[in-house]
Amino acid sequence: MTKKILLITRPIAPPWDEASKNFAFTLAKDLSDNKNLELHLMTNGQVDELPSSVIQEKIYTHSQNDFGFFQKLRLFWFLILNAYKFDILHLLFTPTKFNTGMMRVVLNISGSRIFFGKNSGMTDIQSIQTVATLRQDLFSDEELKNLMFGDLIITYSDFAKEKLLSLGIKNVERIYPGIDLENYSPKETRVKNENYALNDFVINFAGEYTRLGAMDDVVEAFIKVSGKIPTAKLSMAVRVKNKKDADNKNKVVEKLMKNNLLEKVVFHDDGKFNMADIYNMADISIFPVQNMRGKFDVPLVVVEAMACAKPVIISNIPILEEFSNKENSVRIEAGNVEQLTAAILDLHDNPEKRKKLGISARKYVEQNFDIKNVSKQYAEIYEKI
Repeated sequence: MTKKILLITRPIAPPWDEASKNFAFTLAKDLSDNKNLELHLMTNGQVDELPSSVIQEKIYTHSQNDFGFFQKLRLFWFLILNAYKFDILHLLFTPTKFNTGMMRVVLNISGSRIFFGKNSGMTDIQSIQTVATLRQDLFSDEELKNLMFGDLIITYSDFAKEKLLSLGIKNVERIYPGIDLENYSPKETRVKNENYALNDFVINFAGEYTRLGAMDDVVEAFIKVSGKIPTAKLSMAVRVKNKKDADNKNKVVEKLMKNNLLEKVVFHDDGKFNMADIYNMADISIFPVQNMRGKFDVPLVVVEAMACAKPVIISNIPILEEFSNKENSVRIEAGNVEQLTAAILDLHDNPEKRKKLGISARKYVEQNFDIKNVSKQYAEIYEKI
């Protein structure tokens, strides 16, 4: 019998610059030929990139950077009315008190055994939580434990899995997020963008203006690097999600102007781009974050850059150590602008080192993050749960 699976996410719609919806989109596409599964995605209108076998639930009215209350209300109402139609509800939101409470109400109304017990005799909707990160900065251990409601919890990292196991939650598996290695692959894309010359040394940063504690370090390091490398350019693939981000971007622009470097920085924030093209336009990618609060344990911007065979400079904070090592990346002390600057200069001066790191990074991603392998793991779970 074909199982009906609803992937519960933000609106599945361009631009493809938000990790959870990107993963759901890629997963559904890769499983679209599986006759045992009927995948449903939540959209805000027809998404032509999806195969016809993937059913689009057009419940949202628009896609926006900050997932607003009105859109959440539409999601909640849709689930109240329709959850019973599905065999599996698969939530791909970072657990919060709001979405966990919403799902408990939905499962209660739909007769799930989450509330009434395994022997209740009521309709048995199965639930899966894919947990991209645990907000240990916001929630106590007891609160984190209470946020887990699924029949199965899937974490993106061993870091999170071990934490949940330590809290006494046993129904946990770790599956790394998958990416499309045909899209994210080495290719020549710089000629597509007139802002870059072929001899420019392009440094890409795909992060955030407000969170992560990286933006100031990125700008400071670029100012120093520009004094040593006349052809250096900074690619800023950073979304402006709200007013605070917009204000911080203005501060960045002011600082660049003050240092006569604004013309050496390219802002990719209009949503009209393929991130794979952005990575491939660059010579290196940097991710010098000081924390990962609110972000996936495995930041896809790092994995995607690796898949494009780009050498990555990354902070040595514990949560990132699971997938970064001296063979596939350059690790620096978080918050150390001098180390970041030195690492950039070293990669500029050593093209063979860049090439070797890029090859190793691509191989590592092929072994651990290929969506084809990841989708097989999810298919097995969907079919057996």
